[in-house]
Amino acid sequence: MRPLVDAHLDLAWNATAHDRDLSLSLEEMNAAESGMTDVSYRGRATVTFPEMRAAGVFLCLGTLLARSGPAHLRKPNYARTDLDYTTRIGSYAAANAQLACYRFWEQQGEIRLIQTKHDFDEHLTECADESCHRIGVIISMEGADPILNPAQLEEWHEQGLRAIGPAHYGHSHYAGGTAVDGPLTQDGQELLKAMERLKMGLDVTHLCDRSMEEAFELFGGTIWASHHNSRTLVPNDRQLSDEQMQKLIHRDGVIGTACDAWMLRTGWTIGKTTPEGLTLEAIVDHIDHVCQMAGNADHAALGSDLDGGFGTEQTPEDLKSIADLQRIGELLDQRGYDSNDIEQIFSLNWLRLFRKVLPD
Repeated sequence: MRPLVDAHLDLAWNATAHDRDLSLSLEEMNAAESGMTDVSYRGRATVTFPEMRAAGVFLCLGTLLARSGPAHLRKPNYARTDLDYTTRIGSYAAANAQLACYRFWEQQGEIRLIQTKHDFDEHLTECADESCHRIGVIISMEGADPILNPAQLEEWHEQGLRAIGPAHYGHSHYAGGTAVDGPLTQDGQELLKAMERLKMGLDVTHLCDRSMEEAFELFGGTIWASHHNSRTLVPNDRQLSDEQMQKLIHRDGVIGTACDAWMLRTGWTIGKTTPEGLTLEAIVDHIDHVCQMAGNADHAALGSDLDGGFGTEQTPEDLKSIADLQRIGELLDQRGYDSNDIEQIFSLNWLRLFRKVLPD
């Protein structure tokens, strides 16, 4: 089994929004959701802590995810209790509740919060013999709305936040995200300056083209796309253009391929299209595209997003568990990637970047 780093999992959001017990086996958690109909993916989960261990995931970025968005840009019926809040304090409180989940899981011995280089190096040493039980988690924020203003970033950093994606879907208070257009706001510009000062990582995932372009120009620190696929292979604005990929590669960034089916197959309609005929080969296609753009395997990786509001109804048909990601190594081998390339893609590329955003 190859050690694996996953750069995008919404672990705490699953616990707070869907009351999921991630300490259960995958079979037990899905059985516990039998008969629940509040969301379409009940009983179809692919991620629990035991399943992550079976996948070889020894380190991940774990998100804080709670949107509020500027009131004048909200669409009708914007509020959704599992993700969206009409007030800034609502998103702030929700993100803090998620942060409490990570602290609880650390107390229970399920995870280890990685906040410093010392934590990072100690965790790698502990996991070197493939026997470590605790999964390392570095905290990232998907959509910066819970940060009430740029001056509050210091507080979040002290609590362990090490990377931020300024927007999710729609407009955040800091930037334009997926499915909209717009620049960084004034607060967004100030937030990026504060992030660079604190040596935090910038995740450009979900930024709309205009905000992403401005972020590339303004932010000089460590940069990546945690869960972002190719617009050339599957055209839509959620994906990265080749030009955007090249800019990330030029900045020594890493691009994590996501496993959400609508990002893997052209013409996928969420809630209607089914996974038949879509396989793990599609994930490898997107990984390979990054490698071809770079001319090497130094900038491709995985950011599965497998618990990001969908389940097996929206994954490749041969991906029923996060543990199935191990098969990507075999598929890369069949395409001519050597063992060092596969190790880079599975873990080393992310480790190179993550260490940069951790304080001494």
